[in-house]
Amino acid sequence: MAEDTKVKDAPVAGGTKKAGFLNRFDNPWLNWKFLGGAGILGLLFFIIFLGYQFWDTDLALSARAPLNLPPLGFENWRGQTGVPEHPLGTENSGRDMLALWIVGTPRTVFVGVIAATVGMLAGIVLGFMAGFLGGLFDDVIRLAVDIAITIPSLLVLIVIQAVLGRVDLLTMALLISLFSWATPTRYIRAQVLSMRESGYVQMARLSGVPVRDIMFKEIMPNLLPYLSASYIGNMQGAIISAVGLEVLGFGPQRIPSLGVAIFFSIEAGALFRNMWWWWGIPTVTLSIVFIALLLINLGLDEIANPRLRKAN
Repeated sequence: MAEDTKVKDAPVAGGTKKAGFLNRFDNPWLNWKFLGGAGILGLLFFIIFLGYQFWDTDLALSARAPLNLPPLGFENWRGQTGVPEHPLGTENSGRDMLALWIVGTPRTVFVGVIAATVGMLAGIVLGFMAGFLGGLFDDVIRLAVDIAITIPSLLVLIVIQAVLGRVDLLTMALLISLFSWATPTRYIRAQVLSMRESGYVQMARLSGVPVRDIMFKEIMPNLLPYLSASYIGNMQGAIISAVGLEVLGFGPQRIPSLGVAIFFSIEAGALFRNMWWWWGIPTVTLSIVFIALLLINLGLDEIANPRLRKAN
């Protein structure tokens, strides 16, 4: 009897493990891609938070610092060396690059979050209507999606921005969201079409559950990993669109952001004057953000697709 109460070893590939031992693969959320990407973003914004507490962010405004100072430990073409008061250097309008980085990074990400959120909400509503209700709803929404996807969004946004003139970050985010709903709508529609014939959905229908509850209380919870991955991809596209508009000079130029910093560096000929810190710091920051979002997206794909977990 005593032997029967002992915990037996469970066979696994490459050896055995004790029953009740939590393996990394038992929890799909514990994958290095998702945790790594989230960790990178978390560390980045923790540093920015500390920057707001301990650095003078007013230095991101023009004429608040000496001109064209290089980062600490480097020397510019005039023989000037970096100083501790401006560790990431300054640019030719007298703005401190560290303050510009602290202020500009969250504003650039803010545009992506707003545009992706609005586009995702529209995609959820339209995708569920097309996939679950079908019929005329599906035909109209599919046609609208096909039209929206074929439109060159950046070109249209340039024209709209040129007509409106200078806009603030929120307005730019909402304009970008006008083209951020089509891809999530198509993606969600395909998932809902594959799930609406499943057993639990049919049982809910036979039980008289309202259509709205079936869509958003029965089907939607099972789509959360897919929706999260789509949201991250949407955010990446929105940030790229925002930075593209700002680099072309159509963004809110009085509001510090990473794209605006790159625009001013190009306008002032920083590439030819070897002021690499002016455009290099925003470019590296954007690369880090995109790498982190890519890792999160890949991790969410593993969470949503068991086959990918088995392949790894």
